[in-house]
Amino acid sequence: MSRSAVIGAGSWGTALANLLALKGDEVVLWAFEPEVASEVNRRHRNDVFLPEAPLAPALTATNDLAAALRGASLVVSAVPSHVVRAVLCRAAPALEPNAIVVSASKGLEPESLKRMTEVLAEVLPPGTGIAALSGPTFAREVYERQPTACAAASADPEVARRAQAAMSSGTFRVYTNDDVVGVELAGALKNVIAIAAGIAEGLGLGHNPRAALITRGLAEITRLGLGLGARPQTFAGLAGIGDLVLTCTGHLSRNRSLGVELGKGASLADVQARRLSVAEGVGTARTAVALGERHGVELPVCREVARVLFEGKSARRAVADLMERALTSEVRP
Repeated sequence: MSRSAVIGAGSWGTALANLLALKGDEVVLWAFEPEVASEVNRRHRNDVFLPEAPLAPALTATNDLAAALRGASLVVSAVPSHVVRAVLCRAAPALEPNAIVVSASKGLEPESLKRMTEVLAEVLPPGTGIAALSGPTFAREVYERQPTACAAASADPEVARRAQAAMSSGTFRVYTNDDVVGVELAGALKNVIAIAAGIAEGLGLGHNPRAALITRGLAEITRLGLGLGARPQTFAGLAGIGDLVLTCTGHLSRNRSLGVELGKGASLADVQARRLSVAEGVGTARTAVALGERHGVELPVCREVARVLFEGKSARRAVADLMERALTSEVRP
């Protein structure tokens, strides 16, 4: 029996840990909150982050990071992107020599603008196998064992295959991909576009605006990805259009629902005060704009979302400014 560790007991980490435990693996879930670890062990529940979801009896949890990693050949990092560096720095000394680390966090590091696998490569022991997991995956539906497909991306084909084999099941199909840049950028920036789609919905706008936002959002995600060396095919795949459509339209999307509340007039502070879970698109909006500026890539939708979130711009004015931009060709060289 293989042993796996999932670092981060939010809804996504809990769903992945339960998935692995149902496969028959020995799985330990690391929770930052001691009360969450206690509830998983005592009641086989995580009602803080994944309510009304009985967990596999074999799944155990701990607040001790070194204990979680002991003997684990697969480590899944599912903590919010802004704490990945701090948490995995602590984890690094306890990592088993042959372990692979799969990043399931969809975001960019605010200070450095780096992708999660870039952060992991800096803090983990040299030679550690690293992959990124991304695609259209709501935690609740993965927990419910609804048929789901995603991609495991790594520059090392063997690491991608190990992640694929370790995480695939009869309801969770994992494809390999070697375009780590494209997979991670698509997974991060789609959250920003989902906030925009939610804002439009909160304003009472209809299907035309949402379709336009999804399409033009994909265009700017692809532009940035190509500028950083990604392949265009990735953005037509599971980590690209697949995840973008899911997050912009699905009622389980935290980023879309946050945008809906903003569109209805709530402030970002008020929305965040009512939530325990992180909407990754909030931090990514400003980071994506900075990354685009660094590489000379225009990201108009991300820029307007950032202005609504952090500069007090009205949602309706942001929509108008997007529509009134200088006219141009749909397809740019």
